[in-house]
Amino acid sequence: MTAKENSYLYNLSIVIPVFNSENALAQLMEEIAQALTPKNLKFETIFINDCSQDSSALSLENIFSEHADVSIIELRKNAGQDNAIMAGLKYASGQHIVVMDDDLQHDPKYIPALLSELNDEVDVCYANFLIKKQNFYKNLGSKFADFCANILINKPRNIYLSPFKIFNAHIASEIIKYDGPYPYIDGLIFRVTRKITQIDVDHSQRLHGQGNYTLVKSIKVWANLVTNFSILPLRLSTFFGFFAAVFGFLLGGFYIVAYFFSNQLPPGWSSIVVLILVFGGIQLIALGLIGEYLGRLFLLNNKEPQFIIKNVKTNKKT
Repeated sequence: MTAKENSYLYNLSIVIPVFNSENALAQLMEEIAQALTPKNLKFETIFINDCSQDSSALSLENIFSEHADVSIIELRKNAGQDNAIMAGLKYASGQHIVVMDDDLQHDPKYIPALLSELNDEVDVCYANFLIKKQNFYKNLGSKFADFCANILINKPRNIYLSPFKIFNAHIASEIIKYDGPYPYIDGLIFRVTRKITQIDVDHSQRLHGQGNYTLVKSIKVWANLVTNFSILPLRLSTFFGFFAAVFGFLLGGFYIVAYFFSNQLPPGWSSIVVLILVFGGIQLIALGLIGEYLGRLFLLNNKEPQFIIKNVKTNKKT
């Protein structure tokens, strides 16, 4: 082991954002221990309680009392998954960082396989789910986000941006330099490195409760990707605005000519109303995009925090 590797307290830091998963957390912790302890991997587990509304806090307290090398970060208000992950990354002490969900759909037994993919040529390894056992609308949203990521952050088409992933500590140290209020972890990863791979894993069936990732949350993640990592939407708005202006100018010229050289007003005023509504809608969309960018700049300049920590408990063996 090199001197640099010795500088880390753990081989692995496992970062888990928690929201309303009281029935899954104890089993998740046991499965993590069963998967990693036989491999002689020294690991810590960092739970970030994102203002759960159930008894997740009590479940975490039980885990804390029964397991060593556990940290619990309690947020003062709900910050969202990516913000909660950012909080966990800032407390991670491992040479490699695992990010996974709290609902048992990410099987800890694949962590050693993910870790084995990291080397001098690979900084990040994603878990690629062969069959995603989740709601149809979530699969549809994932595909749409994946399509946008291909364009906006130049993601390779064969890479699936899975919420279950592992990356080196130096990647995490670059990610947490971002201090804006709307982080998008995968976008930040692609800002830092292109040494990325993936392995195929099974997606486990949800055993408890329902998914917390609603359509609204999916839209928020998409908005973070679109507005934080590209100005392409603004450029598209400019293009469509220019196209609408030219088309409107030509159409207006046609009707002026028709007015002077025809004995009656040109028919089709209903179509004109439709055109006005269509191009007016394009303009409103463009203004909305501009407003979204300006609003995010306003919050960034006013130092809107990513998260607010209420309490941190740790039993790390330093």
